[in-house]
Amino acid sequence: MTLLDYLALSLFGLLWFAFAWITGQGRIFSRTSLTQAMAERRRQWIMNSLGRDLKMIDTQILSGLQNGTAFFASTSIFAIGGCFALLGQTEQVDAVLKDLPFVVEGGRTTFEVKVFVLTAIFGYSFFKFGWSYRLFNYCTILFGALPMADEARRDPEAAARAAELTIRMNIIAAGHFNAGLRALFMSIGYLGWFASPYLFMASSLTVFVVLLRRQFFSEARLALIETPAPVP
Repeated sequence: MTLLDYLALSLFGLLWFAFAWITGQGRIFSRTSLTQAMAERRRQWIMNSLGRDLKMIDTQILSGLQNGTAFFASTSIFAIGGCFALLGQTEQVDAVLKDLPFVVEGGRTTFEVKVFVLTAIFGYSFFKFGWSYRLFNYCTILFGALPMADEARRDPEAAARAAELTIRMNIIAAGHFNAGLRALFMSIGYLGWFASPYLFMASSLTVFVVLLRRQFFSEARLALIETPAPVP
């Protein structure tokens, strides 16, 4: 571990924290993030559900959110298993890396440290996805407690409170899901460290720029912003 390795790792952590903070604010340079725009669409969806008794489509949407979260949680588990398998083949992997001209050799201990940190990243993503799955489950229960259309019309304030609780739970669950995805995306940049600290810094910056562009300058964001969610 050289000083450059520590600097590259510090930059990686700083970029991860910076992106999490920026997306948490929901706005940069007076531009609303894609996540924030979708939060408004979540609100529109759940508020609209108060006007109909047949909610099969809504339950399908919730089921899709849970299934997607479960898929990424399982993926994180497989990635953790792959990291432990990599530790068992340290000598073979180290021999392969030594033959590559652009790889900076750091020794077996450094390689194992890198794998342990990568395992921790995947472990973090698993806990985020696992908690998100549970929160989406709670959201399903809260959604089932929403009043029927006639009852919502008789007591709109109570219906609005129930809907706001469901919306809040859904947005919180989505936030943890996004945090898990963020960890997976950042792990792609982390892989550059296995080659050299220079590549580590370059790949981390590349992933950061790509994620920032998707949140604030992508066509998906533009499509949502150009068609604002109607006020329920």
